[in-house]
Amino acid sequence: MSKDNSQAVQNENANISYTDFFLLAFPGLQKSRSLLAIPFFCIYLLILLANSMLIYIVKVENSLHSPMYLLIALLLVVNMFGTTTVLPKMLLSFVFGTSSISLAGCLVQMFFLYLALMLDTGILLMMALDRYVAICHPLRYADILTNRNLTFLMLATLVRSVCIVSPVVILASRVQFCRSNIIEHFACEHMALMKLSCGDTSKNRIVGMAVRSLTITFDLVFLTISYSKIILAALKMASGSARHKAFHTCSTHLIVLFIGYSSCLSSSVVFRVARSATQDVHNLLSAVYLLVPWAINPVIYGMRTKEIKDSLLKLFQRKSTPFLLQKSGT
Repeated sequence: MSKDNSQAVQNENANISYTDFFLLAFPGLQKSRSLLAIPFFCIYLLILLANSMLIYIVKVENSLHSPMYLLIALLLVVNMFGTTTVLPKMLLSFVFGTSSISLAGCLVQMFFLYLALMLDTGILLMMALDRYVAICHPLRYADILTNRNLTFLMLATLVRSVCIVSPVVILASRVQFCRSNIIEHFACEHMALMKLSCGDTSKNRIVGMAVRSLTITFDLVFLTISYSKIILAALKMASGSARHKAFHTCSTHLIVLFIGYSSCLSSSVVFRVARSATQDVHNLLSAVYLLVPWAINPVIYGMRTKEIKDSLLKLFQRKSTPFLLQKSGT
């Protein structure tokens, strides 16, 4: 195509402004989309069931009504919320080939998806603060982490998350989309949507990168300082059992942190380094980055937190006892 014809096509496209889009999920695997629906549907069920079970345990067990377990339950609620913003639309695209979404719906999905991710990191910061107070200032724990202060921290986390996400979504809402109305992604991810835009989107890209970089940098600095002080305080404990319990609890949180941030960083690095990789590879990495932490978090807390594990065993014993009695009676 000549330069003049190319310019003519661009001018013609500039007069188009798409307000409805189609999500393709994995563009190169359209022939296998029905098979892809099975594992992702199973992942969705796993996330909903596992997270719901642990939230129920924290709710019904009075011994778990402390800040640490309430924060775990809150994290699991956000896990289910974040999953539900993405997977139903993804499953529809697998079943029907594409999943339609309006521009307004796309921006709403983007907002709530990124809000869930920011709430995840905010709650993990609150968990670090909880462990810091519990280990470094145990005598003042009940006075510092009162219900009022905990509610304030939750509201502050929500406000922080909204303030971080809103500029990205607001800037995206002001962009004209004329290149295509096909989003080669399973969700309205910011960069996937910007590929369809007309004109200069450098401001959107800079703001998106700045928000992500500054947030991760601040979080990692805060977490490093907090857990450094926690480890030093734990090493000074006279009781070996108390020291072991402190390290065990903190190691559980650190495993969750490592999985979440390593998934995020590896996805970002591969996206920028392996530009020659297919869109399906990038989408798969995005799915891993989003879904793996949300699926693994309840497993980690269920297996490594003694109080939650004991409560789960009690629940299963209570459920199985009537069945065994009924079976023995027959």
